[in-house]
Amino acid sequence: MPDPDAPESAPRFRDKPVSFVRRSGRMSDGQERAWEDHSGTYLLEVERDAAATSIRPGSTIDPVAEFGRASALIVEIGSGQGHAIVRAAAHAPETDFIAVEVFRAGLARTMLDADRAGVRNLRLVEANAPEVLEHLLPEASVDEVWIFFPDPWHKNKHNKRRLVADGFPELAARALRDGGVLRLATDWEDYARQMRDVLADAADFEPAFEGEWADRFDGRVMTAFERKGIAKGRDIRDLTYRRRPRTA
Repeated sequence: MPDPDAPESAPRFRDKPVSFVRRSGRMSDGQERAWEDHSGTYLLEVERDAAATSIRPGSTIDPVAEFGRASALIVEIGSGQGHAIVRAAAHAPETDFIAVEVFRAGLARTMLDADRAGVRNLRLVEANAPEVLEHLLPEASVDEVWIFFPDPWHKNKHNKRRLVADGFPELAARALRDGGVLRLATDWEDYARQMRDVLADAADFEPAFEGEWADRFDGRVMTAFERKGIAKGRDIRDLTYRRRPRTA
């Protein structure tokens, strides 16, 4: 029975499935050291809501304040160990980057590699991606959103956990500026088709490619996920969409 004396701001349980299973495996000693040494530089402190990876509604960041400048902003969702975004940030010091990931070990590796590369135009968020798009990022603040090789949840009973599904385009459109770009890539054919179907029905987006699929994004470094898919004979599918102008 609900506690009638509980404060109105008490955390809420999530009412939708998340696109990940948060594993509590212990980090290695090196990852622990990386977290301790570099989280103060790279990790964005966020206010939590229902869970350890949630974002409290209304707790929006100011990217200009976080980076100390006004610049183009690219957000990668599901950054893994950070190979793609660290390389991108190192090659585009004039642009700011935010990596969103729920697995702390991957974030620790990202911090370590970023520090070794001298990257300072990168921040990390340990959080559930939809809540980052809905609450943490200011509306129309992002130039590009990248989603490369998200968990395919390939069993039919788990498809509901896929990130790019009904309801996702509205969240991405909220964060993207007019003309901003959404880049997707996967090695699972049925997920690629689902992505394409979902975005085809999204009023806020238009395809930025001709034909069935987009060309491979040159800014995406080859990762273990992509190599694994290729080794298993799966086709890599890219999709690119542009955010339509907001109506007055």
